[in-house]
Formats: sequence, structure tokens, C-alpha cells
Amino acid sequence: MQYKHQYIDGVAADLPVGKVVCVGRNYADHAAELNNPIPTTPMLFIKPSTAVVPMAESFTVPVDFGSVHFETEMAILIGQPLKNATHDEIEAAIAGVGVGLDLTLREVQGKLKEQGYPWEKAKGFDGSCPLSAFLEPSVAGDLQDQHIRLTVNGQVRQDGNSSLMLNKVYPLIAYMSHYFTLLPGDVVLTGTPAGVGAVNPGDKLLVELGDKLRVATQAI
Repeated sequence: MQYKHQYIDGVAADLPVGKVVCVGRNYADHAAELNNPIPTTPMLFIKPSTAVVPMAESFTVPVDFGSVHFETEMAILIGQPLKNATHDEIEAAIAGVGVGLDLTLREVQGKLKEQGYPWEKAKGFDGSCPLSAFLEPSVAGDLQDQHIRLTVNGQVRQDGNSSLMLNKVYPLIAYMSHYFTLLPGDVVLTGTPAGVGAVNPGDKLLVELGDKLRVATQAI
């Protein structure tokens, strides 16, 4: 069944599921934990619509490609087309604020990086982007003061705040829109704080954005 974007109150967002535009190494502590240099401009990559699955249901961890890592990120749902967007255009286009998991085939990614190849196989595989339902922007509040937390099997693994982003939300979306037209139903993932690690079948996860969004899910 085709996944549909939803708001937290269960109302359908009435937007198609589009691409997911992501930014790598947008938190200095995450870049450091993987021994990666901090890029001087946003490092962008895309997950296709087939990567998107509902977070509230269990999600599948592929077991044939080595270690799968979780990366917890604030997600921005786009409601209007954006190209070379201004601050005001971005503000008007944000249809929802949620949370997503950027699932990553870490060993596959490492081998691709060593060879100088793109990351698509490691980042854009089917089901690699479990997404929560979305808060209305007015309910979510300040995008640059959002607490992002992931608990796995009762242990807090990621605990950060969007205030620590190297590229803030509005400038980041503006930058993205210079290269990729953002369409209604597209989602922007804004980077992950430190603490990423392996997720395995059977793990129980609690994903939180501030005190307004809590999603319990399980890897299978």
C-alpha cells in the first residue's frame, strides 16, 4: 500500500510522497564520531520516494548488506514548490515538522567512499527512510531549538538539539532549492547529531522531537 504523509492528529496531509533531500555531516559531533572532515558547503544527497515508510509501523532492517546504522533527524515536509527560494517562500512552504530515520548501510557506504563512488546504494535503498507523522509548523515551534532523541531498547543513544546544526534550516533549504526544485510532498532531512550506531532486527526504538512528538517503533 502506498505510504501517505500524515499529520500527528491522523489527518492526511493530502500531499504525494516525493523525494527526500538530505544533508550529511550537519552536526560537528557526528562528523567527528565517524572521523569525517566538516564540509565547507552543505553535502547533499537524495533518497527516492521508495525509501519512505511509516515510522509508526515496524520497519525492515536488510540483513544481507552488513551493518545498518540509525541516524535520527528532524524532518521538514514541503507543501509548495521551491526553486531559488527566499526565507519568506520557505516559511510559507513548510507544511509540517516531524522526525525521520536515515538508515544507512555503513559497510557498503565505507567501501563506496574508499572507491570514490556515490552513496546511493548505502542511503537510498527501499525502506531506508522511516518517517513520523508531522506536526503543524505552528505547533512545532522554533525549528532551531528542537530536542532530538533516540532510545534503543531502553538506552538513550542519540540526544541532541537542532541549535547545533552547522547549516540552519532556512539557509539549508534555500541552498537545496538552488540545485533541486523541492515539490509538494518532498521531505528535507536536516542532519543527525552524534550517537549513531547499529540497529538490528528485534530492536525497540523510541524517537522523540521535543516534548510534542514521540514515536515507538520496532525493527524487524
